Amino acid sequence: MSKVYRTGEVEVVALRDVDLDIARGEFIVLLGPSGSGKSTLLNILGGLDAASSGQVMFGDHNLSAAGEAALTEYRRDHVGFVFQFYNLIPSLTVRENVALVTDIVQHPMPVDEAIDRVGLTPRRDHFPAQLSGGEQQRVAIARAIVKRPEVLLCDEPTGALDYQTGKLVLEVIAHVNEEIGTTAVVITHNAAIAGMADRVVYLGDGRIQRIVRNEHKIRPSELSW
Repeated sequence: MSKVYRTGEVEVVALRDVDLDIARGEFIVLLGPSGSGKSTLLNILGGLDAASSGQVMFGDHNLSAAGEAALTEYRRDHVGFVFQFYNLIPSLTVRENVALVTDIVQHPMPVDEAIDRVGLTPRRDHFPAQLSGGEQQRVAIARAIVKRPEVLLCDEPTGALDYQTGKLVLEVIAHVNEEIGTTAVVITHNAAIAGMADRVVYLGDGRIQRIVRNEHKIRPSELSW
């Protein structure tokens, strides 16, 4: 699969001949420098962008051939997104921010269960401005997992957080992957985070440079960077 962006006569090749299989329930880390194609790949996996050539399959669904309505349904029913910036609604409480998503899916998790899974039950009636950055990121994760997504896509989820808070957020993502069985794909610049993945996909210049399987995964609490 490849992705080319065109502006007039200028072409920028973001991904070049990417070939990748991801198993159900796997934890994948995408590692590489800025401009390596990580975010483009994540956006295509999430149905936010489309490949220029090749195929993108989710189970037996060909996302490359899907129209916008089908991609919207795919994102709604199967994918949870967590970004570096939390995108919470300031005027809504934690519970209300998480509950918003339940109106668009068929079988959501109980809102309080999603909040409990990220360790924020005592803060569920607080507004975003009353929360730390790590707590806001955990609200964003609760909002993503309340849909019971089969795939959780995380773009630099610890990028705006300090070391200790980042580890707490990674613990939540690892817990969701293990306990709920959600396939997790996490973008990072931080090589230390690679140790918690089943496989690490190294990207550079829009290509997959290598894929490394971790024989002994470590817990986020054991990470140091």
